[in-house]
Amino acid sequence: MPAQHNLARLYARPGFLLRRAHQISAAVFEDECRSVGLTPAQFGVLSVLHASPGLDQSSLARALGFDKVTVLRVLRGLEGRGLIERSPAPMSRRNLSIALSVAGLDLLKQAQEPAERAYDRLMGPLDTAQRGQLVELLQLLTEGLEADARAAFVPPGADAD
Repeated sequence: MPAQHNLARLYARPGFLLRRAHQISAAVFEDECRSVGLTPAQFGVLSVLHASPGLDQSSLARALGFDKVTVLRVLRGLEGRGLIERSPAPMSRRNLSIALSVAGLDLLKQAQEPAERAYDRLMGPLDTAQRGQLVELLQLLTEGLEADARAAFVPPGADAD
């Protein structure tokens, strides 16, 4: 009995449930976006670059809450597919400015419908009120624990200090 009780406690822990929900979210997204060949991380990078063209790598990483290694890996994959372009930043030649290529913009437009289907599928088990409540609770959780994150989250245009 105690072993079963411990398992029940494990399976009810927020960390376990958040990790499992993330696994499911990524699988649903990748399933719906298979036709455009994008992962959630790639879609996030393309979306941020569309909204804020010319970001440097560090700002892009912060805009998504990614560590530098992750954003570099995603950028290399996107650059290899011709979806982004890097050029010297106007203010600092040491930094690179990153922007969507024409192909990247086209792919992002193609990805909107499958990404929306993935969102609808992920939120499908919840009614409208529950969807809003889930997002609100996740925002409270992430905002309240931001100082404990391994990678900073700073939306483009927000003050980093």
